[in-house]
Amino acid sequence: MLLFDYNFKRYNFRVVLYMLALSVIGILAIWSATNQNEAMVGKQIMGIGIGLFLAVALSLIDYHKLLSMSTMIYLVCVVMLVAVLLMGTSRGVATRWIVLPVIGQIQPAEFVKIGLIMFFSWYFGKYEDRKNQPSILGIGALLFAVPAFLIFRQPNLSTTLVVTVIIASVVFASGVSYKWVLGTLAVVIPAAGIIIYLLRYDMIPFIEQYQANRILAWIDPEKYAEAYYQQENSIMAIGSGQLWGKGLSNTEIASVKNGNFLIEEQTDFIFAIVGEEMGFAGALLVMGLLLLIVMECLVMASRSKDLSGRLICVGMATFLAFQSFANIAVATAIFPNTGLPLPFISYGVSSLLSLYIGMGVVLNVGLQRRTREDY
Repeated sequence: MLLFDYNFKRYNFRVVLYMLALSVIGILAIWSATNQNEAMVGKQIMGIGIGLFLAVALSLIDYHKLLSMSTMIYLVCVVMLVAVLLMGTSRGVATRWIVLPVIGQIQPAEFVKIGLIMFFSWYFGKYEDRKNQPSILGIGALLFAVPAFLIFRQPNLSTTLVVTVIIASVVFASGVSYKWVLGTLAVVIPAAGIIIYLLRYDMIPFIEQYQANRILAWIDPEKYAEAYYQQENSIMAIGSGQLWGKGLSNTEIASVKNGNFLIEEQTDFIFAIVGEEMGFAGALLVMGLLLLIVMECLVMASRSKDLSGRLICVGMATFLAFQSFANIAVATAIFPNTGLPLPFISYGVSSLLSLYIGMGVVLNVGLQRRTREDY
């Protein structure tokens, strides 16, 4: 029986506690950021409940069975992204959501992150002995290019970059030759420099103007002060919290949040709310919990019995680490404004569910005692 085929002493309850702790902090921050909007907070709590159920359920399902459906998972990812472009709902210039019967509105790109981790973990596990062959890497690159292009077309440059970093980490962890790694870096780094240089002269037609302005504001804040406004206020909010913060839902006049100097503070700039109202101590707690989950993923990766399991854990560790860093870096003006949510903290059920689903699979990798060949 599946449920009795595990040694539950291996079950990583620490990860579950870390996720729940972050989710609770997220609820408190959202409650304050939305001025006690009960509908939004209730929706987030519902997302946590469903997410926790899915995580526990997936943690008890052999991940090899999920990997056997990798082709179907990949096709579903592509179909959802195509559906966004054909019949998605828009906010401003972006079309990133679709409305499903019963379920309601979702953001497919969030689930695609997990789907691609699963697919490429299976792909490089299947071709482990041939991973350095140009044909295998070339096919893999084409398979990645399709969903990456569809996400970019929404337009969603930030998520495209996140997905690229995640899959790059999976490829690297698969043990691909350093010749391929160094060759890729030799092309990517100069190309990134050229693109940033050409942005100054409005010579990159495939990047939207608002995206270009965000990047240029990061390079030259004084010249692009309007695009830098959010990040400047975010830094002010975080700094004003000092050590212990001003307190949740405080009514101080001298508050960046209460003065409405932040936009989308419940999502993209939620870390500014944490910094202002929970102080340096609260910000450090959030970063510490995120770091602990990333470390647990890497520990489970090192103990995985096969390559595919290891790649799933590495993919999720990269997802959490890079997106967390990017969100906090935006809030502190280390990165250009990207519009990425802070894992487990930011408002958004799609993001929340995708994280719980991915971590559920990781928990099963840590729970396994047998390799794929034993089945």
